[in-house]
Amino acid sequence: MTTDATPAATPVRTRFAPSPTGFLHLGGARTALYSWAYARHFGGTFVLRIEDTDLERSTPEAVQAILDGMQWLGLDHDEGPFYQMQRMDRYREVIAQMLEADTAYHCYCTPEEVEAMRERLRAAGEKPRYDGTWRPEPGKVLPAVPEGRKPVVRFRNPLDGDVTWHDVVKGPITISNKELDDLVIARTDGTPTYNFCVAVDDWDMRITHVLRGDDHVNNTPRQINILRAIGAPLPQYGHLPMILGSDGQKLSKRHGAVSVMEYPAQGFLPEAMLNYLARLGWSHGDDEVFSMEQFCEWFNLEHLTASPAQFNNEKLAWLNNHWIKQADNARLAELARPRMLAAGAVFDGAPDLATVLGLLKERTNTVNELADAAMLFYRAPQPDAALMTQHFTDAVKPALAAFAERINKIEWTKEAIAAMLKEVLAAHGLKMPQLAMPLRLIVTGQLQTPAIDAVLQLFGRDEVMARVARYL
Repeated sequence: MTTDATPAATPVRTRFAPSPTGFLHLGGARTALYSWAYARHFGGTFVLRIEDTDLERSTPEAVQAILDGMQWLGLDHDEGPFYQMQRMDRYREVIAQMLEADTAYHCYCTPEEVEAMRERLRAAGEKPRYDGTWRPEPGKVLPAVPEGRKPVVRFRNPLDGDVTWHDVVKGPITISNKELDDLVIARTDGTPTYNFCVAVDDWDMRITHVLRGDDHVNNTPRQINILRAIGAPLPQYGHLPMILGSDGQKLSKRHGAVSVMEYPAQGFLPEAMLNYLARLGWSHGDDEVFSMEQFCEWFNLEHLTASPAQFNNEKLAWLNNHWIKQADNARLAELARPRMLAAGAVFDGAPDLATVLGLLKERTNTVNELADAAMLFYRAPQPDAALMTQHFTDAVKPALAAFAERINKIEWTKEAIAAMLKEVLAAHGLKMPQLAMPLRLIVTGQLQTPAIDAVLQLFGRDEVMARVARYL
């Protein structure tokens, strides 16, 4: 087995191969992340493949949702995207070769006949499976070919022995060939089936490591047998445990699973999502916060866990707060501006948005929260009358007048404003909240803001004078 300390003799090639039957969900995003990071760790190749042979359920919209999700996360592929429906000629070529080599055969059973034979086996207490009616064997006489009936093509699975592989997540796994019947690899219309296409694709694309969800464990022995039958090398397989919801139940479309693209809409940054997904099944000591550069440097297969991981929205929000604080303020402004415009923000003559967000971002968990908090700088204040009555008292009015009188006499910096406020408070025998609260209400319409000197400095001298003058 290849270890992370000893790179593979052949270049590492991983793949992410979603089926476009829905959005890119959290489990798929984690699979893509691990496959991408492992390729990056070794300077290998990350392949994107769209497994779109399910014609009834695959849609162009789902394909685009997958591509959008990958782009938002920044999981750039080196090759692809390859589409299975564009590889039909290749699959037919391999099927023809398998028929010629007797590793596959035509089966003329109808679906009803196959179901009937499975029912008979169930009634006898045996595993329901195809009984090999059309499987050629030495000395066996096959039934007459039904007139006008198109056959499927079945893979000639070994009858005896086991399929064993060392799963890089779960350890050694062995499945008896008696558990596997002769898989249909091409339908009556010639369309190849999932497990066959995956095996051929992994062979043609020279995939060395397959990381995927553990719902694929039962597919692996079938794919291994097909790969062996066509003389292809086997990749290493690793089956990742499921992600559970906060209540311990499996994430599903009906149970908390959402599209990855809902997270940017909620104000999450991709680096926070990647950081969080990386820890849902892998660890590097006690490290909780790390960049993708660090992750690619550290990522290995030995520290993947076989235990299910539980998704925690509070932990994701905590990480998002960290990455918001690290983010460039101009980038945050680009993200926040559309939401603020939709809420009626007026930016003409207002403080620089990037600067405002830099002041506010320590306190917010999402870009949406940040945008909402910033609105106080971009709309006319509408202080609550009851709050004004409570805080704009007769004792405060002279101090506010003194504050207004001194506005033009100081340098308009945070430090100078703070010093002037202290002078006014001392002269009128007041404490900071007694003046800061009504000032906040008058200038912003809110009681809760960052430090009053920082807020006033951002609004600008003229705007503060105009808003205070309305109450004198």
